[in-house]
Parts: sequence; C-alpha cells; structure tokens
Amino acid sequence: MPTAPLDPKAVLAADPWLEHNVGHIVHRHDLFRKWKDTIDEIEGGYDKFTKGYERFGLNVGPDGTVTYREWAPNAKEAVLIGEFNKWNRISHPLTKDRYGIWEIVVPPKSPGVCAIPHDSKVKISMILQSGERIERLPAWIRRVTQDLSVSPVYDARFWNPPADEVYKFKNARPPQPKSVRIYEAHVGISTSEQRVGTYKEFTANVLPRIRDLGYNTIQLMAVMEHAYYASFGYQVTNFFAASSRYGNPEELKELIDTAHGMGITVLLDIVHSHACKNVLDGLNLFDGTDHLYFHEGARGRHELWDSRLFNYGHHEVLRFLLSNLRFWMEEYQFDGFRFDGVTSMMYKHHGIGTGFSGGYHEYFGDSADLEAIVYLMLANDAMHTLYPNSLTIAEDVSGMPLLCVPVPKGGVGFDYRLSMAVPDMWIKLLKHKSDDEWDMGNIVHTLTNRRYGEKSIAYAESHDQALVGDKTLAFWLMDKEMYTNMSDLTEYTPIVARGIALHKMIRLLVHSLGGEGYLNFEGNEFGHPEWLDFPREGNNNSFQHARRQWNLVDDHLLRYKYLNEFDKAINHTEEKYGWLHAEPAYVSLKHEVDKVIAYERAGLLFVFNFHPSQSFTDYRVGVDAAGEYTIILSSDEKRFGGFENALPGGSYFTEPLEWHGRKNFTQVSSASADVTTRESLRGNAVQVYIPSRTCIVLAKK
Repeated sequence: MPTAPLDPKAVLAADPWLEHNVGHIVHRHDLFRKWKDTIDEIEGGYDKFTKGYERFGLNVGPDGTVTYREWAPNAKEAVLIGEFNKWNRISHPLTKDRYGIWEIVVPPKSPGVCAIPHDSKVKISMILQSGERIERLPAWIRRVTQDLSVSPVYDARFWNPPADEVYKFKNARPPQPKSVRIYEAHVGISTSEQRVGTYKEFTANVLPRIRDLGYNTIQLMAVMEHAYYASFGYQVTNFFAASSRYGNPEELKELIDTAHGMGITVLLDIVHSHACKNVLDGLNLFDGTDHLYFHEGARGRHELWDSRLFNYGHHEVLRFLLSNLRFWMEEYQFDGFRFDGVTSMMYKHHGIGTGFSGGYHEYFGDSADLEAIVYLMLANDAMHTLYPNSLTIAEDVSGMPLLCVPVPKGGVGFDYRLSMAVPDMWIKLLKHKSDDEWDMGNIVHTLTNRRYGEKSIAYAESHDQALVGDKTLAFWLMDKEMYTNMSDLTEYTPIVARGIALHKMIRLLVHSLGGEGYLNFEGNEFGHPEWLDFPREGNNNSFQHARRQWNLVDDHLLRYKYLNEFDKAINHTEEKYGWLHAEPAYVSLKHEVDKVIAYERAGLLFVFNFHPSQSFTDYRVGVDAAGEYTIILSSDEKRFGGFENALPGGSYFTEPLEWHGRKNFTQVSSASADVTTRESLRGNAVQVYIPSRTCIVLAKK
C-alpha cells in the first residue's frame, strides 16, 4: 500500500510560519515516500530491508555452514582468506551476481562445526579491474581487534562463540521514560586507574552509581569501533563491531541487560554522519573506488573532520545504515540512538562557516541536503515503526524546524533534539563575565528559546565542554583551589563556596527550565575537576585525563559529595513531580538588579538568587495557583554544602494579589528560615529568607 502523501495543513498546524516553505517540505516528504514505497515493493518493507546483517557479512547456519556476502562491484575476483585456510588466496573464491554482490558458502568441518574457528582472523582479498590486488576487512564484520605492539591496523575476527558462552538476555526493555534523565558515559574512561576501562567494570561499578543518582537513561559513547582512541569514538571504522578495547560483545550485552534490570534505558551514540577515512580497516576505497559507500570527490569528504561522507541516495548504502540501526537494537538490545553530527548531515555546507540566526531561509532551499534528510526520515520512521518505544535524539545546532515532529506530519521524526546553545552560554559567562554582569534575561531566553511542541534535551555541560582546550564547569568556577580546598578539613574559601553554590544553581536551573529532558556527562554531577584528554602523541600517551576520579566523590572528607548529593536530589525530585514532561515553565521574574529568577513548572515554584552578595527580605514572588506551599528542595542545606539559612519545610501561603502577571504572590523574607504563620502576619504572605547564591523549590502542601 503506497505511503500517504503529506497534507500541507499538517505542516501549518505544526508551525504557521512555514507557509512559504510548505512546497519544500512536501517535496522532501515525497522523496521519503518514494524510498519507503521502493523498500516496501522491492525489499518487503522495513522489517526485511533492515535485516541486511542476516544476509551480508559472515552468517552461520544451524549446521555450521558459513555464508559470506559482500558488496564490491568494482572487484573482478574475490577470495575469503584467514587463519582457517592459512591465508590461501585461491582456495575460497567468491562468486559475483549482477548487482556486484559476492558470495561464498563454506561447508562445516563436521555437522554443526564451522570450518572457520571462533575468533579467528579473516579478510577479503580482491583483484580489481585494473589488476591490482587489495585486501580489506569485511564491511559487516562484528568484531575487530587491535594490537598496537604490532600495528594500529585492526584485524577482523569471526565471532561465533559456543552456545554456552553466548550471553542470554534476562530482562525486558524498560518502558519509555516520561521524563528523560540521561547519563552520558564512555566505558573506556569509567575507571579511576590510568588505563582503558572495561564493559565488566562499568556494569559492576558505574551502573549502580547511575541508578542511585536517579538517572533513567544512559547514552553510551564510543561503542562503535574506532581505530583512534583519541577520536572519542567519532571516527568509526567498523560499524557493526562493538569496540574490543573494553571487552567482548557478550560483555556489552550483559552491561545493557543489567541496566534494563535496573529500569534504565540505554541509548547508543550512533555515528552515521561520516566515517573514518581508513582504507585497510575501514570502508574507504573498499572495492578500490572512492564512491562505493560514499560520494566521490569533494562531496564525499568532510574538510574539517578529515573523514568520508556517505551517499545517502544509494540503495545499498541505505541498506547498510538502516540495518546498522536494526543490528544494535536487536543484537545488543539498545533502546534507541543519539544521532551524532545531524547538522553536518542536513546541509551541503555541513555547518562549516555558517551561522544560524533562526531565519527560515537558512533551513530550506539549495543548502538543504535532501538525500541526508530523507535518510534521517527513513531511519526515524523505520525505528519507530519496528520499535514503537524507541528513542531518537538529534545533535543539531541549527534549529531546523520540524526536526522533532513525526515523519507522517512532515517532520524528520526525532523524539528530542539537544539544546546545544545552553552549555555554550555557561562557558561564555564563566569565561568573560563577572557575576554581577550576568544577564538574567539572556540566561532565561537561552534556556527557553526552543520550538514549542518539539522536545529538547537540556544540559549544562557534556563531553564537548570538557575536552582538552576547555574544562569542566567546576574547574571554570574553582580552578586551582580544587587542588587545595576541596576537603572539609580545609578553609571553605570564597572561591570554593561560590563554585559549589553556582554549580548547584546552574544544574537545577538547566534541569527545570531548559527542556523536556536533561543530560549530564559522567563525573560532572560531582564537579569533576580539570578536563578530558585522551592518550595521544601530544601528551605522551597519558591516561591522566582520560579517566573518572571516583575516589574524589567516594571520599567523605571531600566536598565533591555535596554536589553529588544535590544532583541526586534534583533527579529524585523530578521523578516525583515530573517537570520534564510537563508544559514549559512560566517565568514570572527576571530581575537584572536583584539577579533573581522565578518561574513555575509542574505545579512547583522555583526561585533563584544569583546575586553575589545580596540576600533579600520581603521579596514577593508571583504564583498562579493559590494555596499553602512548602520548600521541598534548597541548595542551602548542609548535606549540599550550604549554610542552612534556607531549609526545607515550613508553610508559605499565597495572597490573592496579582504580581508579575500571576494571580497570587508568595513573599520571601525574614532572616533565618523561621516560619511565621499567616494569622500572625494578619493577611500578609509568609516569609522565608533567600540567601545570595541560593535556589529553592516550593510545592503545594
């Protein structure tokens, strides 16, 4: 049955300002429909088309037969070689069909026993039309390993463990979280030791931390195999191989299954925006041409990333990429994806030298890469069709309209987009502005400037902000004093007190105001010092900054525990009240002189005093819902490193006086957190002290 055409009214219902761009949006949807109908008619639909990994690569039959298929149309001869045949370039030739797909069936040594031993090395050897012989790793290979003492080039291995060594999943996928609280993590840096961490260690040591902190989603970085560790996983060589640096495939399955048992959703950081240009162990020049998986010439190369760019308009490339998504969902039971480099994909200029002002002319027309956008539409539509509870997140800085609108309504189909302007704002403030120069209006605008009806993931900092050349927010705030004054046995210096206070305030503000989801990068919840820097030639291959110093937060004499506890409290409070899946906040106050921000969301009242020195009395705050309120969270609690001037509890009554555009007000005053009843004030609001650099959250009793 043909895919239904897009009703232009659906586009205008999502955004009336798209009136002049409806034709472009309908056109790209028509291109999507053409591809989807082709997949339905020729390939049998998404279900069959996205299982390319069952046809291509090395697959084992019930009797031990191994079937190997590879797409390499430029080759005129091909042979499967490996340790199993002593690298014989004659004994196991493949045959080629009219589509350029090579195939060989390797019979078993004996019933049920493969002729190719488990974990043995394999390659494909090809002779090109020119007569040149080349050798490559199979494009769909599921495991590759690297021995740096021999060569940085990866070896392909035939992964076929005995049945008793294959991990068997025990836990069902958790339901899709209503409020997405993401813990962005990298397995390799998840150890305090100066080495590469493992899947096993992450499962045993880090998953319990994530659960206890109240995060319900993990975003795993650098899982797809990458030759260069310092690329942070973004120069992928082998798309179907889980990185062997951290362990074997069964151990990754155990990690994901254990997370599911804790009720945690697991997302894969998927890199389909580009590929490593490696030839010997990557996809580049796979069959001797530069245009097999990629565009040829300049269009197939990213000038800043020094990598190859996929040809999203090719049938076999779509099979490869869509099957890659399905593979990670099926084989490893991931629950969805964070798509890297979406801005680079959606525009022919890849965002290079281009600023996005928000003008709609920047998103449509000649600059839009329709082939890539249609691929993203197919990817989202396929995953949400096959896995209705799956989650997809776009890393896009451009603000593309309809990015997070379902494909049938004219959108690209993502569930969430990353609010990438937010962390940049904090870095700029901390680098270039003194505290009294902070613009409350600009902060609020940056946190709330998102497309209504399209969900965003807010974050104060991710891995990007911590990479070498920059540093974590905690280190921007406290710098060298983190080396000398983070112990409770040392002086609570003004710099450390300020840093701890602002770190807490920034995170709660972003969490509660900035989006419909929240993300934290591993270790930053407790104010991890310094920066990230992977071992490389420029730092003498040091692991000093390629690890997480869990010892800092585990040492109860150190002040890192205060930040960790506040992060935990934020997440558990959100779990109870659900502000992330509530309507966007109503901001009633952005006071530039007082440095106070106040807003309501999910029935809660949030009040922030960013003033560096001024604490306020008799400070009225507007609130829409009348009634009796109580403080449920205060950054000034002792367990959070505060001074106990504003404590949870108490009864705070509203008065029916319109204030800051709200129907009622609550008054904040009185130096000490003593609670005064409504009656004793004879009709005036109850008062509570709001110290400088403090935030409180109030809820109705």
